[in-house]
Amino acid sequence: MTMHDGHRQRMRERFRQNGLEGFAPHEVLELLLFYGRARGDVNPTAHALLDTFGSLKGVLEARPEQLMSVPGVGEETATLISLMVPMFRRYSQCLCEERDILRNRREAEAYCTALLSGYRAERFYVICLSTDQHVLGRRLVAEGSLTEVAAYPRLVAETALELNAHAVVLCHNHPSGTCRPSQDDIRTTRRLQQLLSGLDMILLDHIVVAADGTYSMGQHGDFSYDTGAQGGARARQEAPELWADEEETER
Repeated sequence: MTMHDGHRQRMRERFRQNGLEGFAPHEVLELLLFYGRARGDVNPTAHALLDTFGSLKGVLEARPEQLMSVPGVGEETATLISLMVPMFRRYSQCLCEERDILRNRREAEAYCTALLSGYRAERFYVICLSTDQHVLGRRLVAEGSLTEVAAYPRLVAETALELNAHAVVLCHNHPSGTCRPSQDDIRTTRRLQQLLSGLDMILLDHIVVAADGTYSMGQHGDFSYDTGAQGGARARQEAPELWADEEETER
C-alpha cells in the first residue's frame, strides 16, 4: 500500500464513522476525487478547484466543461462532481412528494426550499392546496434569468383553476441575491393576490428562497387579505386559520 492509498483509506473510514462532520472543503473534494481518479495524490487538484471557483459551492455548481479546464480533472471526474447538486435536488424533490400536506409556514418554507435549491436561474412555482391543506399539485409557471422572472397572471390562474385549488402558495428563488423580495416582487404578488381573490381562492403566502434563507411575504405583511371583494372577505376570515403558526399547529 502506498502513502496515498493509506490516506484514501483513512479518509473513507473517517467518512463512514462521522459523515462529513469536520471535513474541510478541500477534504470533501478529495473524497469525491478518489472516485474519479483511481491512483495518486488528489490534494493539489482539490485545492486548484477551490482556487478556480472560489468555494466548495462554486465547485459543485460549476458545469462539466468548466471543471475540465482545471488541470487534473478529466471528463469522468467532472461528471461526478457536477452530478452532486442535481442529485441533491432530486432527493429534495422526493421529500416534497412525500410531504403532501402543508400545515404551517415552516413546512411551506421547507417545501419551497426543496423545490428551488441549487438552480442557477430564477424559477416561479404555484403550489395548490385543498381545503384541508393537502398539496393538490405544483407547477413551474415561469423560468427566467439570474436576476428576474415574470409571473404570468394567466398561467397562475389557469394552474389554480385546473387543480381546483382552495388556497395557493407562490414561491420563487433568488439564485444570485438575498431572500428579501424586490419592490417588483411585492407589486406582482399583490396583483396575483387580487386575481386569486376574484376567483374565490386564498393566497396564503409568497415565499422567496435564496442562499441566505427564506422570506415569507405573508409573515412580513407585504400583501393584504383585505381586497374588498367577496373572495377577499373569505380570505380574511379563513387565511389565519389555514396558515396557523407552528406552535398552534402542534398543540
